[in-house]
Amino acid sequence: MSKKKLPKLGFLYLDYVLRFFDHSNFKGWPDKIESVTYHWKNDKKRFIAEVKRKKIDVLIGNIPATAYETFREIARELPHVRFIPSLDTQFSNKSKENVTRFAWKYNLPIPATHIYYDRVKGYEFLEQARYPKIVKRSYGPSNYGGYFVHKVDSANEAVKLFDEKKYHPIYVQDFIPMEADIRVMLIGHKPVCAFWRRPPEGDWLTNTSQGGSIDYQDVPKNVLDLAVKVSKAANAEYWACDVAYGKDGKVRILECATAFAAFPYIRDWIGQYLMWSLSGGKMKKPHTPMFNWEELGKIDSSLLRTMRHIAFGKYTPSYDGAYFDDKKRAYGDEEHYIHELDKQYPMLDITPKNYEEWPSEKWNFQDRFPLKNIKSTTVQNVQNIDAPVSRDEASEEIIVTKEDLEELFGSISGLGEKKIEKIFEKFSEDEIVEKLEFEPNAFCSIKGIKDKTILKIVTSWVQFKEDRVR
Repeated sequence: MSKKKLPKLGFLYLDYVLRFFDHSNFKGWPDKIESVTYHWKNDKKRFIAEVKRKKIDVLIGNIPATAYETFREIARELPHVRFIPSLDTQFSNKSKENVTRFAWKYNLPIPATHIYYDRVKGYEFLEQARYPKIVKRSYGPSNYGGYFVHKVDSANEAVKLFDEKKYHPIYVQDFIPMEADIRVMLIGHKPVCAFWRRPPEGDWLTNTSQGGSIDYQDVPKNVLDLAVKVSKAANAEYWACDVAYGKDGKVRILECATAFAAFPYIRDWIGQYLMWSLSGGKMKKPHTPMFNWEELGKIDSSLLRTMRHIAFGKYTPSYDGAYFDDKKRAYGDEEHYIHELDKQYPMLDITPKNYEEWPSEKWNFQDRFPLKNIKSTTVQNVQNIDAPVSRDEASEEIIVTKEDLEELFGSISGLGEKKIEKIFEKFSEDEIVEKLEFEPNAFCSIKGIKDKTILKIVTSWVQFKEDRVR
C-alpha cells in the first residue's frame, strides 16, 4: 500500500485516564503513530505545540468530562487537525444534561426530563412534581456505574438529596418502569455488539456493578434501529447507546457516548475501521456480521477480555449454500436470512463536519452558571439563561412551511435573495429540512455560501425548533 497520502496519526492520552486505544488496535498501519499526552493544569500551550511539532493530522481518543471545555479551546487552536471522535460527537460525553440536549435537538425518545440551574425554581418544581423521579448527577469525573443515580419517592426526599449531594444543575427524570435496558455498540453506524442488562430481583438499577445481569440473545429490531438513528445524529465513528426497554413497550434513550467499556476485540474493530476510513479504503474494513454478539456472548467474559483481532469472513454462495441458505430468523415483522441483514445495517464511512454544532459559548451552561450557596435564602435567579424545555419523550412534530424556511433564511446576514433563490432551486422543501437537520454543509454547494454562513444557518435552525416547541 502506498504511504504517500496517508495522514499522520496520533493517540490522544491524558494522565490518570484509562486509555481506550493503543498501537495494537491499529495493527497494520504502515507509518509511525505518535502519542501526545495532556498533563492537566496549565498544559494547553505545550500540548498544542507538541501536536504541531509532530505534524499530526488526526488525533484519536476520548476526552473525559473534566477536560472537555479545555479541548474545545485546543481544537480551535488546531483547525487543521481532525479529532476522532470530533468534539461535537463527544458533546454527550461531558454530562447527562448534554445527552438530554442532544436528544431534544434530534427529537430522540427519552424520559421526560427537567433541568434547573436556578435553585429556587428547581426546588419549586420538586415540590409540585409527581413521584417517583430519578435524580442523576449530571456532570463529574466518575459518573459511571449507577452510583450517582437515585430514585426518590417524594419532594422531601428529593430536596434532601440535592441539599446533601449538591448536584448541579438539578437534573430530574420521570421514573420509567423497565423490563431491562440494552447497551448497543456501533462502528460506522453499524451495530457490532448488543446485550440486555437486567436488574437483580426486586431492584431497578441494571448496572452490572450494582448486581445486574447480562445476556445477548434476541435484541429487538426497534432498539437497534433507534441506536443507528442516534449514532447518525451524532456523526459518530464509534458510539454506544443505553436504551430503556419499558414495560409499556416503548424504547427510550438513557445514555449515549463515545466513552464506554468495550472488549479489546471491539477496540480492534474500531481501529481497523478507522484505518480503512483514513486510508481512503486502501486498508480492509472489518466485517462484523449481524448478531455476532449472540455467539461471542456464549464465551465466558474472562476469555472475551483476552481475545484479540477476531475476524469474520463475508458470506459467499458455495456448494454448502444449500444448507446455509435455509437458515432464517424472525426479525421485525418478517423472516430474514441472517447474512442479508448486513445489507440493512451497513458499516458506513463518516464525513467530518466543517462547523461547530455545539459551540461552548452557547452550550457550556455548567461553567456559565455555577452553583450558588444553597444554604442562603437569597439565592438570586439566574438571568438571561437559555433554559431547557422540559417535555415528554414524544415531542410534538414540528411543521415547517416554505414561508417558514424563507423567513429563516431571510433572517441570516450573508444570505441575500439570490442565494436563497438558488437554495430553493437546488433543493425541494423536504430536502432543505433534511439538510438543515443532518447535513447543513450541503448548502456550501451554493456559490457564495461559506463556513461562517453555515454556522449562522445551523444556529438559526436550532433556535427555530426551540421556539416551535415552547
